Amino acid sequence: MISFPNAKINIGLFITSRLPDGYHTLETLLYPIPWNDILEIIPVAGSKSHLKKVSITVTGIVPEGHAEENLCVKAYHLLDKLQPLPPVEMHLHKQIPSGAGLGGGSSDAAHTLVMLNRLFQLNLNNETLKHFALSLGADCPFFIDNHPAFAHSKGELLTPATEILKDQYLMVIKPTVSISTAYAYSLVQPKQNSVPLHDLVQMPKSQWKNHIRNDFEEKIFEKYPLLSEIKNMMYDAGAWYASMSGSGSSVFGLFSSKPQVAVDDYPEHIICKL
Repeated sequence: MISFPNAKINIGLFITSRLPDGYHTLETLLYPIPWNDILEIIPVAGSKSHLKKVSITVTGIVPEGHAEENLCVKAYHLLDKLQPLPPVEMHLHKQIPSGAGLGGGSSDAAHTLVMLNRLFQLNLNNETLKHFALSLGADCPFFIDNHPAFAHSKGELLTPATEILKDQYLMVIKPTVSISTAYAYSLVQPKQNSVPLHDLVQMPKSQWKNHIRNDFEEKIFEKYPLLSEIKNMMYDAGAWYASMSGSGSSVFGLFSSKPQVAVDDYPEHIICKL
């Protein structure tokens, strides 16, 4: 079985408080985008079935870390504890860059849960799959339904949203800079937003840039001015809204027509219609 785990962008990201356990509460709109990895899961039978229950090979933009730490492997072990699964071999071809705020690893994990559920007819509903996904990452549950959604609390409370970006053009650039989520959170100062994001996105799109912010940007842009330059380039190219996605380091722009921008200096990028 093969699937194509997709990335996401964040429309607005308000960090509203810091909890006693060190986590933060937030408000954001998660929106799926067509920047995809490729994930294959093959049941193992016969002479190979005596080998370890799950193995994985990773190609493409290979992140650092041992295979046992891969979220796809962790997703397998979660379901295997619920109901013993047959051995499998996984192959993951990474095209979504890591350290980009695009949710690639979370998407891979969520798609693994969905694939295993279908492959072995576990008959788990999406709410149950979201429960397992949450233990793998705060934004993993979003990728189970994989539709636009407002996220609250630590990011796990989801409210469906409409496809407000349909037929708009998207450009995403991931520079060579990579930013860890933990580092980004260490820089941010929580603050309440006076108007809910749900109301802000109802405003004319020409006003988004004046009202919808990503709270990570202020300090991250101080540390990495290149990201601010890319955002300004998006506006210079005609974007009606531009922002860093998540905790960075990718920056995206939204356009009414296909942007004509030279991006040769940034091999990791996409331009597409939503």
